[in-house]
Amino acid sequence: MSAPKKVVLAYSGGLDTSIILKWLQIEYGCEVVTFTADLGQGEELEPARKKAELMGLAPEDIYIEDLREEFVRDFVFPMFRANAVYEGLYLLGTSIARPLISKRLVEIAAEVGADAVAHGATGKGNDQVRFELSAYALNPDITVIAPWREWDLSSRTKLIDFAEKNQIPIAKDKRGEAPFSVDANLLHTSSEGKVLEDPAVDAPDYVYQRTVAPEDAPNTPEFVEIGFEKGDAVSINGVAMSPAEILTKLNELGGKHGCGRLDLVEGRFVGMKSRGIYETPGGTLLLEAHRGIEQITLDRGAAHLKDELMPRYAEVIYNGLWFSPEREMLQALIDKSQEHVTGTVRLKLYKGLARTVGRWSDYSLYSEEHVTFEDDAGAYDQKDAAGFIKLNALRLRLIAMRNRRVAKGK
Repeated sequence: MSAPKKVVLAYSGGLDTSIILKWLQIEYGCEVVTFTADLGQGEELEPARKKAELMGLAPEDIYIEDLREEFVRDFVFPMFRANAVYEGLYLLGTSIARPLISKRLVEIAAEVGADAVAHGATGKGNDQVRFELSAYALNPDITVIAPWREWDLSSRTKLIDFAEKNQIPIAKDKRGEAPFSVDANLLHTSSEGKVLEDPAVDAPDYVYQRTVAPEDAPNTPEFVEIGFEKGDAVSINGVAMSPAEILTKLNELGGKHGCGRLDLVEGRFVGMKSRGIYETPGGTLLLEAHRGIEQITLDRGAAHLKDELMPRYAEVIYNGLWFSPEREMLQALIDKSQEHVTGTVRLKLYKGLARTVGRWSDYSLYSEEHVTFEDDAGAYDQKDAAGFIKLNALRLRLIAMRNRRVAKGK
C-alpha cells in the first residue's frame, strides 16, 4: 500500500483515537481530518474539537456532525420494521451505527480530497469488519487504515508511553485500567471487557447506565401509546415527534421502568464468543409495540414469511453488510409488508417488562364478528371447517395407510 496523503479519521476525542491521530501523522507523514459523529451517545462533543485543535488540526479539518435524526430515520427505523434480533436477543445497537459512520467517512473523504479513511476498531472485534465492508461498498478505491492491526502498541502501558512522549493529554482516569469498555448511541449502550469477561459472574450494578434495576423501578405501572405509520413510530401519547425525539422519549420511559437490559454471550462474526451487557430501553419498547401493531394489520402469510427472513436480515446487519444487495433486497420485501402497518399500540411498563395491552388501526384485519364466541349472525359457517380439515388431513391419512400396509407386510 502506498502511503496516503490525507486520511479522514473516525475520531471520538478519547485517548485511543487521539493516539491514532498522532500515529497517522508520524507513521505516514500525512494530513489528518477528524470526523466525530453525534449519534446520541450522550457525551459533550466540543471537547473532541478542542482536543483535535490542541493536536495541531485546523478548524476546517475538524468535522463534528449531529446525525441523530438520520441515524434513527434511515438506519434504526428500517431495521425495526423487520423486528430484527440477532441470536434471539440482541437488538443490534452497535451494528446499526457503523454503516452511517462509514458513509460519512467516505463522503467527507471525497469532499476534502482524502485518499484514505481510518478507524479505531481492534483486530479482534466485529466493528473493523463493519467499518471496512461499508467503506469499500461505497468507494471501492478507498484505502482503509486500521492502526490496531498495524502498530506495536499492544498494551495500555505502551499507549500511555506513546501519549506522554508525543504530548497527548491524558485524563487522570485513563492512567489506570478502565473497568470495562463502553460503546453508546441513541439506540443502546454496550459494555464489554475487563470485569465482564467471565460469563459466569454477574455484571456489577455500576455497569448499567441507562436503566434502573427492575426491582428499583416504580411500583406503579405506566401506560404509553405509540402511534405508527407504515411501520415507523410517529407519535407518543398522541404527540407527533421526529424519529430521534421518539427514540429519546422511549429511552426515558423504558429506562425509568428498568426495561431493555440484556446480558448476552454472542457469536462474533470473526469467530470468537464475547460477553456483553446491553441496555436498549427505547428499542425494547419500540420492538414490542411494532410487533403489537403488526398483530392486527399484517396477514398471517406475510407475518410468518417476515419471521422466517428476520434472522437472515439480522445476521446481514450484524456482519456489516448494510450496503449489500441482499440487505437491500430483504429491505424491499420488508418495506412492502409495512404498507398497512399503521395504528396505535398501548404498552404497559412495569418492573423491567413492556407488554402490549391494546392495539387498534383503521387497517385492522381483526374481525370480532368472525372470531366471537357469541352469535356471529352467519358471518362464519362452522360446517365449512369439516371439508377444510378433511383436505388437510388427506396426506396424513395416506401416510398412515402406507405405514400400516408396510407394517402388515413384514
